[in-house]
Amino acid sequence: MGIVQYVAKRLGLYLAVLFVGLTITFFLPRLMPVNPIDGYISQLMSLSSGSLSSEAVAELRVNLEELYGLKGDLLSQYISYLERVLLRFDFGPSFAYYPATVSDVVFNALPWTLALLLTTTVLGWALGNMVGLVAGYFHTKKLATLLEVVGILIYPIPYYILAVSVILVFAYVFPIFPLSATFPVGEMSLNKLGLILYNAFLPALALVLAGFGWNILSMKALAVATTEEPYVTYARLKGASNWTRMTRYVFRNAMLPQVTALALSIGTIFNGALLTEIIFSYPGVGLIMRTAATGGDYNVLYGVITISIIAVATAGLIIDLIYPLLDPRIRHK
Repeated sequence: MGIVQYVAKRLGLYLAVLFVGLTITFFLPRLMPVNPIDGYISQLMSLSSGSLSSEAVAELRVNLEELYGLKGDLLSQYISYLERVLLRFDFGPSFAYYPATVSDVVFNALPWTLALLLTTTVLGWALGNMVGLVAGYFHTKKLATLLEVVGILIYPIPYYILAVSVILVFAYVFPIFPLSATFPVGEMSLNKLGLILYNAFLPALALVLAGFGWNILSMKALAVATTEEPYVTYARLKGASNWTRMTRYVFRNAMLPQVTALALSIGTIFNGALLTEIIFSYPGVGLIMRTAATGGDYNVLYGVITISIIAVATAGLIIDLIYPLLDPRIRHK
């Protein structure tokens, strides 16, 4: 298969995934039992003590349906949705944060989520793979067994228990960090950056530990299997040092599945945003999703889920395109 056919095939799959994902995103919120327009009108009625007339309510409903893209039948709404999202990346205004647009709401919170989850995902991946590589290459040593036990102990712990345990240890038993985090707003400065890093340490630690155990175990298994390969034995007979065999022969081949796992983890970082930001009161996309889900805010859900779909699909596309550079067998094919 030539490079043009290879890239074209991957791009076709990428576009197909985006289309299916956006279609599902459009229909799923409409299956929710909450009608956002009814909820919004009920709030206005309660604030006005029921002084709005039925004609005013009917006119308000028509205006809201047009404003939020809920006017007409499902097919017309769907076509309008694809046009707005694909051509203008416009999700309309938010119900919960009106009159702010969804794009403003999401992109204001997105840097907080990306800074925390991208950093911890990469850090947990790097540390876990380094420890797993050492444990796998020297798997006959007692230290390797000890490192594997660490991974076995951490990996099965549910994330919410791990997060609460971190809070109890470092904010209650040893009050080094605050129980309730405070993240200042306004212009960035060194003092503000230091305060942000200080308050973000506990959620970062919990996320690193959550990915650390799995990376240790998976890399150790791959390293043990790769160590037994004939080319590693040949390198040892040639007189290559342990460091050379471990880094140039074992790690370079064992890392291929781990690179795939890293790309997919980066693409799905929004999955961990909700629980993390609720537990640690971290201002990001997760808290916005919670508010949108409880308030039936279709547009914000569209925005966040669409960005997540694009991130997952793009991560898969990138790994497909760079994998031939990492694996000579695929490059040869």
